[in-house]
Amino acid sequence: MSHSSKKLFKHAAERIAFDEQHRKTIQFNMGKYHAAVGAGKLRYANLDAARIKASEIKRHTLANLPQYLEEFEKNCIQNGITVLWAQTAADAIQYITNILQEHKVTSVVKSKSMTTEEIELNHELEKIGIESVETDLGEYIVQLAGEKPYHIVTPAMHKSKQDVAVLFHQKFGFPLTSTAEEMTNLARQKLREKYLAAGAGITGANFLIADKGGVCVTENEGNAIMSTAFPDIHIAIAGIEKVIPSFKDLALFWPHLAQHGTGQAISSYNTMFTGPRKKNEPHGPSHMYVILLDNGRSNLYAQEKLNVALSCIRCGACLNACPIYKNVGGYTYNTTYQGPIGTVISPHLGNFQEHIHLSTACSLCAGCTEVCPVKIPLHELIHENRKRAVSQNFFPLTEQLGMKAFEYVASKSKRMDLIGSTLKNILLSIAGSRLWGKKREFPKIAKQSFRKQYLKLAKKQKNTKQ
Repeated sequence: MSHSSKKLFKHAAERIAFDEQHRKTIQFNMGKYHAAVGAGKLRYANLDAARIKASEIKRHTLANLPQYLEEFEKNCIQNGITVLWAQTAADAIQYITNILQEHKVTSVVKSKSMTTEEIELNHELEKIGIESVETDLGEYIVQLAGEKPYHIVTPAMHKSKQDVAVLFHQKFGFPLTSTAEEMTNLARQKLREKYLAAGAGITGANFLIADKGGVCVTENEGNAIMSTAFPDIHIAIAGIEKVIPSFKDLALFWPHLAQHGTGQAISSYNTMFTGPRKKNEPHGPSHMYVILLDNGRSNLYAQEKLNVALSCIRCGACLNACPIYKNVGGYTYNTTYQGPIGTVISPHLGNFQEHIHLSTACSLCAGCTEVCPVKIPLHELIHENRKRAVSQNFFPLTEQLGMKAFEYVASKSKRMDLIGSTLKNILLSIAGSRLWGKKREFPKIAKQSFRKQYLKLAKKQKNTKQ
């Protein structure tokens, strides 16, 4: 295990967990989410049946992933789309760079895409002098702030209205007293200029439709449609796991994703892109490219006990249910994908040693598994990661010896009773400040253990009967 990564996580978690303003903002925004999702679930006649059906489709697709990807590629090519396979993030960056330079593009507009965050596209384009502008309002806000998305679905969840007002005042001289509507209109005005100037639009994909060769994007602001309608080039980049068999499956997945992501019956804008404009069409991009990204997914796919995690549809429900995420926040994870799903997949998409410490930041409460719309047993997968880390000796020797010692003592109550309560409290106080942080403390150990109290009571009852 990377001790530096674990140490950074611990320090960041301890700092943010006791930031009262952060906690207040997150609780407010999470509260609105839970209210919307709770009401939305009432639309289902049988929510669990929908979850089972969605999970069956995703499991079937994973079991036949090579075939569906090949079918998707074949139909894309028939639609006039250029399909490129990127084994690594570097491959994807090179493809995009080549396309943009070939077409002499100097600026691009992007709709919300976690895969582009994964490969750090904005940073890479900046290095070669190409402006890349986020057009999703939340993404636009965090880009202006020089930050990364805080949440898979809600990139600026950690910012209050006043935080955004301060940011817009610093960047544009906008009044600090601006309303949310006024700030939204300002962003719309600024972004409209970027749409008109952009030479290419880059999107992600919520789903890739095998039988149509189509790229599906669901959104609430219309920015993805604008990012593909104005520029002459459309580049879509998606993980290989995003493919589903049929256009008909969207009848389940589009509302299912919206329900678990925002509580809506369905997102405001749902689009399937099936190629560049045809000869008889006056509008739309003249070139369309789809980049299928592996970047560690084949590694995860090859692991029988863990590959079910590739069923994820990126709704963010597991983050919103996770007590750890809600306390330590999105940035503490220092990964593209945060929360339970990020804890599962990040070690396998990247460096196992660098990210495996995330598996210890879990109470195994199973709240994430309970809310997952495609029934991924997330807490079990996190536990599997933890077991692998132990078996591969990624934990420090001192920690391993400490756990062995605790196992030996705690396995028999007699051994536990060899140490008095005073010494136990001293040891827990020392351990607590190191492991739990200085602002938490363990409950005090009783003067007499349950075993001693029980034996004392049993002896007393026996003497009474005699």
